Amino acid sequence: MVKKSANLAVISNNTFEATKAVNLHNYDISSALQTTMEFSELIAIFSSKIANKVPHSAYVYTNAEFELEVKSGVFTRHACNYALKVEQQQLGELKLMNNRRFRDTNLQLLETLLCCLIYPLKNATLFHQALKMAYTDPLTQMHNRASFNDAIKREMSLAVRNNKKLSLIFFDIDCFKAINDTYGHDCGDITLANCAKLIKQNLRNSDMVFRYGGEEFVILLSDTDASGAALLAERIRSSVEHHTLAYDMETIKITASLGVSTLKSNDTVESFIKNADEAMYIAKNNGKNQVVLATI
Repeated sequence: MVKKSANLAVISNNTFEATKAVNLHNYDISSALQTTMEFSELIAIFSSKIANKVPHSAYVYTNAEFELEVKSGVFTRHACNYALKVEQQQLGELKLMNNRRFRDTNLQLLETLLCCLIYPLKNATLFHQALKMAYTDPLTQMHNRASFNDAIKREMSLAVRNNKKLSLIFFDIDCFKAINDTYGHDCGDITLANCAKLIKQNLRNSDMVFRYGGEEFVILLSDTDASGAALLAERIRSSVEHHTLAYDMETIKITASLGVSTLKSNDTVESFIKNADEAMYIAKNNGKNQVVLATI
């Protein structure tokens, strides 16, 4: 049996003192939750700390703002759901599962213990909101260059460690300066935003797209070989070519040139990027609106 979600507005002017009392009474839980700002770690710590007080076999934490789902344990038919928030700030939803129906006394205790989780979740939310702003291009809402610099190092390490393929696509809008010069920078901004959307529509959930700078985007493809990356690049190229941009009573055709490289055993971050970048420039020099696969 699933208990319907309850909204917990735990912290407010009226409940602040009561919440402090709860945290003091459960100091062990509260102090453990102060050790991290990662959502997955917070929920895992909370689950382990309350296991003896509120027995449960599994948990699922979802946070729509960060497109996050964290789950662990043995999933069963009995569950209780809580939509967590502090005042008007949404902090996600927590579901606990058990092989037996939760007793009312367990639920009452759980709702008290959730007070310990609220502030750490709020701090994690503020932290990740700040990170998101720092790593997001405001125009296209894609990851930015700083985010790419971190991601490519991480993905290269994972690919080498797990013996997986990793590919990179450089995407450059053809004749972008002419679009800006002819129609203005507002039209250029709309062009960039539309291309970002078209790229995103063709990607898997595991793929990552970044605005690299100007009219360039880069796409990181985990567990993808050269042929798979080339096929995806061609799909993106075709999608852009067949898209018509309407601006100020004008219709504008857009094309893009793309270069593809796949990680080799002797690649550095610099060479991996350079190979894709040079392949993209070959596509430009060979007439634009095409995909070139790095052969180095």
